[in-house]
Amino acid sequence: MAEATSDLMYELLKRVHHELAELRQDFSEQKREMNVLRGHMAATQSDIHNIYGILARQDDRLERIERRLDLRELAENQRPFEPK
Repeated sequence: MAEATSDLMYELLKRVHHELAELRQDFSEQKREMNVLRGHMAATQSDIHNIYGILARQDDRLERIERRLDLRELAENQRPFEPK
């Protein structure tokens, strides 16, 4: 078995230090990507919220139009129209 000289230990520690630096860099990159994804998710959630607001306003407008045109009773169940 090879003796553990200080040169051998130094080379081993240099390699471990280099691999730890690579891991640290990879981890930082993953954190940046996660932050970008978080930003995209927040933007998507905001867009969906805005779409729901638009749909609610359109629904309100449609109800107002139906009320003004007296079309509300046509939406209710009635007998089929039978001409005389």
